[in-house]
This record gives sequence, structure tokens and C-alpha cells, in this order.
Amino acid sequence: MTAQTAITGARIFDGLFWHDGQALLLDGGVITGILPHSDLPAGTETIAADGQLLVPGFIDLQVNGGGGVMLNDRQDVDAIRTICAAHAKFGTTALLPTLITDTFEIRARTIAGGRQAKAENVPGFLGLHLEGPHLSVARKGAHDPALIRPMDQADLDAMLACTGVFDAMMVTVAPENTTTAQVKALAEAGIIVSLGHTDAGYKTIVDYAKAGARTVTHLFNAMSPLGHREPGVVGAALDIGSLHAGIIADGFHVDPASMGVALRAKNGPGRIFIVTDAMSTIGSDQTSFLLNGREIFRKDGRLTLADGTLAGADIDMLASVRFAHEKLDLPLDEALRMASAYPADAAGVAARKGRLLPGLDADFVLLTEGLEMASTWIGGKRVFQA
Repeated sequence: MTAQTAITGARIFDGLFWHDGQALLLDGGVITGILPHSDLPAGTETIAADGQLLVPGFIDLQVNGGGGVMLNDRQDVDAIRTICAAHAKFGTTALLPTLITDTFEIRARTIAGGRQAKAENVPGFLGLHLEGPHLSVARKGAHDPALIRPMDQADLDAMLACTGVFDAMMVTVAPENTTTAQVKALAEAGIIVSLGHTDAGYKTIVDYAKAGARTVTHLFNAMSPLGHREPGVVGAALDIGSLHAGIIADGFHVDPASMGVALRAKNGPGRIFIVTDAMSTIGSDQTSFLLNGREIFRKDGRLTLADGTLAGADIDMLASVRFAHEKLDLPLDEALRMASAYPADAAGVAARKGRLLPGLDADFVLLTEGLEMASTWIGGKRVFQA
């Protein structure tokens, strides 16, 4: 789109409020306002979306794969394009392709592929999430323990070399294999440091948050639990207001009751936001795939290793929003914020994404009243039509 365009007839949620009888006005790839149909400028092209819901595009900060592709298997720009396109079909307009613990060489190829994806402006590509290898073996989850190791200077330099390259870059680390000085260096470079796959105690997490850690990776999973004498990582994530926390809303990784408790307990301004932790199965008919040479099995909405260990998730963002709304009894607007505004805040991209406000990117989703997909728009362009 190059001329002004208006989406008309839909009920609009801008990330703060609902608007009825209004139109979303776009100029190129940017939102210029929400206004009554009668106030649209002369010559505006209109696109009817009668009876639909128009909501901010979903932002997923932890996506391991999609469309039959795992980032650990393929790190080229075409793989990243495939992953982004697969998730766009479910309303995700910005995501961080996520590399699970792997070798230094695979990480280097991932960063190179990400640089190319940024250069080619791949729709939906926000940046990279490096989940490991600097984690705790005690809380490894599905990560290969043989590849987990301490962060050294070469690791730090490789990540610092990404400063300013992407719209957002996240690294998940554990205090067991990193120092507060390393976290501070990453944070000062604008890299989002997330704490996860760790058995650390509350006081340690406090120190790492003071050093610059901003988020916690998949709350409750692969971390020390909340105890009555040792609050653990879970307690720290809920108590420390500066920390945001991702959560997998599929009903398998975290019980709905625990999710509800966490949402009510979280100190702000940091928020709990939805991540899918999706694997290659999203948008594909795969029944199994390989991760670091180990087979992952897909059955009844779960992905597991042979021993039953959960290995990522088989859920998309729209299904996650529906879960939060229907199973957690959250108001729809709050469930939508958990998938758009809150991850935008956590990733530091709220000045461009996560809400439908003037000057922000025209990234949005049209849904039916029954919360089924209608279409996905990135930068004012329709990239998926149901």
C-alpha cells in the first residue's frame, strides 16, 4: 500500500481500548489513526472487514521452528522466512527465531542467517533469541547436556557483535554458567538478557536483575520453584517488578491454576507475556522430528522426548490467546495484550509495535467473532488470508 487505506467495519482493539463504528487508517506501512468512517480523508481506499475483530499483531519472543523447519537444523534466510510465514498464518506479525543450545559454529551460522533476514526485510522477522548454551545442566529440560557450557570471552564477543543489528535480540542464560559482569555487558549493549534453565535461588536472581537481566524464560519450566523458605526463580520472577516473564499457555507446560496464581501475583511494571516455544510442527503435518540428533514425538498436542520430557510446544499464538481467554477466564483484551503489548514492552519495541496507535507499524490481525483467523497484515500488507 502506498496511498492511505482504511480498514472499515471491524471492532477495533488498539491495545488499550475497544473502538466500535471506527476505521483503522493506514499510510503505507504505518498507522495514522482510528477515526469515524465519516472522517476518512477523501480518496481513501477502503477495505471492508464487517463483523470482524481487528487486533494488534501477535509478537512471539520464543519460536524454535515452524512450517517443518527447525532453526537448529537450518539457519539460512530461507529457513527463517519459512518459520515467519508459518506463524503468520496464526496471527504472529513479529517473532524471534530461537536457537536451542548448540555448537559455536551453529550459533555463528544462525547470526549470519539473521543478518541476512534483516537485510532482506523478511516479513515478521524481529531478531534472534539464543536460548543457551550457557544454561544449568540441572535444569536442562530438552537441551543437550553435552552442549551446555560456561560463557567465555569468545561467546560474549559473538553476541556483542550483534549490537544494533536487529530490532530485538534476546539471550537466555543461567547464573550457573554466566557472571553478572557478562550480563551487564550484554544489557548495556541493548541485548535482552533472559534468565532461564537455572536452579538459582532468589538472591542470585536479584543480583542478576540488578546487573541488567530483563526477562525470565518460560516461567515455571526448567527453573527452581517457589518455596516457602526459598522463593527460587519463580518467586523472584513474580516479586521483582523490573522482570518480565514469558509463559507457555498450552495447558501442558503449566497448569491453568498455577498460571492464574502467577498472573495475580506478578509485581509490575514487568508483565507476564505469552510465548509459544513452538517447534517445527506448527503449520506442518509432522508427527516427529529431530533435535540435536534426538527424536521428538508429537502426540495429542504435546511434544516429548522418548522419556516423556517436554520438548518445546505444539501451539500457535492464536490458540494460546484462546487458551488464556477461555481456560484462564481472562478478559479478551487482557489475553490479547499478553500476546502483543506485553511482549513488545519486554522486547523494547513498544515504540513501533504491539499496539495500534498513530505512528506505529501497521501490524494487525483480523479475526472472526469466534476468534478464528481471517487475515494477517505486516507493515500494512496482507501476508495471509484464511
